Amino acid sequence: MSSKKRLAAVVVTIAALTTGSVGIASAHDKGAGRDQVIAELVTAGTITQVQADAIIKKFAEKHSVKEANRASNEASKVAHRAAVEALVSSTIGLDATTIKNRLAAGETLATIAGVKKDALITALVALETSRIDADVLAGKLTAAQATTLKANLIGHVTEHVNAVGGKGMGHKGMHQKDKGEKMGMALHR
Repeated sequence: MSSKKRLAAVVVTIAALTTGSVGIASAHDKGAGRDQVIAELVTAGTITQVQADAIIKKFAEKHSVKEANRASNEASKVAHRAAVEALVSSTIGLDATTIKNRLAAGETLATIAGVKKDALITALVALETSRIDADVLAGKLTAAQATTLKANLIGHVTEHVNAVGGKGMGHKGMHQKDKGEKMGMALHR
């Protein structure tokens, strides 16, 4: 096989593996199926073992980075939820368990906060504004995206503070709307 054809075969193989166009049944089988395809290409002489090893190594590196990012994002979400709960508790003056129980019973954060409702909204907007600013500094958001998020922030926070059914704190709390749309306290995540 000519070097041009071999190079073309390597490029097509990498493109197919990268885009996932190789039909594999499950995520667990994906690695095994990919490795099998690569082994078959080596056996057929389409690619060398060195090229195959480089491809497999690159996939392993990408997988490791993806898993590290996933873990980091999850840790960030957990920390943010805790910060929101602590802020709500300290602003309202009640412990998180009491607030969650009252939310689960059908009260809104606005009702629970009473005269502290406006202070709660202000505190939550400030928390989210600092989070948006941090995401701009980290390169997760552009300045234009941040401006849009901030423009809608007071409305989203107010909506969640007034929402019935426990949308203020807890598992989904101020992080998601009914249809899974991320809003409010986790507006940009």
